[in-house]
Amino acid sequence: MEIKGKVFIVTGGASGLGEGTARMLALRGGTIVIADMQVEKGEAVAKEIGGAFVRCDVSNEADAQAVVDKAVSLGKLMGLVNCAGIAPAEKTVGKNGAHSLALFSKTITVNLVGSFNMIRLAAEAMAKNTPEVTGERGAMISTASVAAYDGQIGQAAYSASKGGIVGMTLPIARDLARNGIRNMTIAPGIFGTPMLFGMPQEVQDALAAGVPFPSRLGTPEDYAKLAVHIFENDMLNGEVIRLDGAIRLAPR
Repeated sequence: MEIKGKVFIVTGGASGLGEGTARMLALRGGTIVIADMQVEKGEAVAKEIGGAFVRCDVSNEADAQAVVDKAVSLGKLMGLVNCAGIAPAEKTVGKNGAHSLALFSKTITVNLVGSFNMIRLAAEAMAKNTPEVTGERGAMISTASVAAYDGQIGQAAYSASKGGIVGMTLPIARDLARNGIRNMTIAPGIFGTPMLFGMPQEVQDALAAGVPFPSRLGTPEDYAKLAVHIFENDMLNGEVIRLDGAIRLAPR
């Protein structure tokens, strides 16, 4: 896929992994639609990179459709990157009793249902594209986590939501093969995000030291570089790539 001149949707693009990806795709000549709940930050990033911003709850059908409609109005929609998500922590049974069912449901709704909601609507639009010379009409990337495999204490809801993203990667790719649309997932390890950078420096250092090599926190640029490669390499399809420096999470 040639990124230059194409339109890409990045959910969660106002900060963290999404922002890094939006900026890198824009540098490659892509037109970016940022979909996020953070209006002020999202509008600012979109203005900086010459893109557009749409306030979006990814689990809401009307919001998601508005994002896709905006993207299509700007040109040929060829890419979606799902980075929007939440990461609550609560034990199945803790000091205050059983895990909140509402919190579990919200995590699944935002992370898993929200990702699928964006995928299905973006894919519907991409399927109408005139194919590239390779036969491709688009490609999509979702964000799982190493917690899908190595979930830690307190991560039942988060791990379940990310495990669902892993589980739907291949069947979606198979569903959309006839349309010339690829579907991939990235499973990041310990990455430097606004939430993590709010922790004490010694905590950040300890997390970084747990990564075998390179012994550092992942960066939005690390994620963005892989996302760009996935878009440009049309043999990548139906797979989950761990981007984690070989870390395997301990129970806590």
